[in-house]
Amino acid sequence: MLKQRVLTALCLLPLALAGIFMLPLPTFALAVAAIIVLAAREWGALIRPGDQLIKGAYAVAVALLLGALMVLVPEPLLWVDQQLHPLAHGVLLAGGLWWVASLLLVLSYPKSARWWHRSPWLKSLFGQLTLLPCFVALVVLKSWPGLDNLNGAYLVLAVLLLVWGADTGAYFVGKAIGKNKLIPRVSPGKTREGLFGGMAVCALLGLLGAYLVPNLSVVEALALALITGLASALGDLTESMFKRAADIKDSGRLLPGHGGILDRIDSVTAAMPVFALLYLYFGI
Repeated sequence: MLKQRVLTALCLLPLALAGIFMLPLPTFALAVAAIIVLAAREWGALIRPGDQLIKGAYAVAVALLLGALMVLVPEPLLWVDQQLHPLAHGVLLAGGLWWVASLLLVLSYPKSARWWHRSPWLKSLFGQLTLLPCFVALVVLKSWPGLDNLNGAYLVLAVLLLVWGADTGAYFVGKAIGKNKLIPRVSPGKTREGLFGGMAVCALLGLLGAYLVPNLSVVEALALALITGLASALGDLTESMFKRAADIKDSGRLLPGHGGILDRIDSVTAAMPVFALLYLYFGI
């Protein structure tokens, strides 16, 4: 399984880097939208397991919402005088608030499932709050004002490095010394030691960021890195919670060794909007 995961990751990495650095913003937005729609189809399985009609309908609904966002907030209106469009800002803020709510749901699971597990409407809303802010955050970071297209791409890469760092540190430290379960009701395999290991890697990446970016203080860099890393871990736990409630092991089978698209981007869906909001509010 590990070998398969590594091979899949090695195939996806060049494609991801090429998309981030080589695609112009409109094409990048369309590519990200396509990935989000595939993830939305898998989220449909969490709403009503086994119902293929729901999966397709939910993917179409999210595609329409993405299309509406791109029409209402086209590239020329996304940033005006270095101010983010109010609609894009609102979507990011809704995403940030959703992850605060999801933390409460994860910590109180399975009690929290009593009021949302049987509600298709709520699970549909939770999926939109997971996926749409991630799309907006990716486009916002890629197009950050005062930076050219290439430098905006480095912001996207920075978030991905934090996600990968948190995941890698948690995996290896957890394997080596992990004893105390983090939240066994949601994800029995994750440990507190693994979480601390992931955060240690994020802290090191934050210090590197403070060194590389002149106008980024050490405090800001550490705050960005650690909060984004924690959001990344929360995204993983939240998807695990919904899959456990739906009695589903993997969200899909599209990526050998990884499961589905949603399994691969669960951490990214939380990390991107949180990082974008912090970067926006820090005024960097």
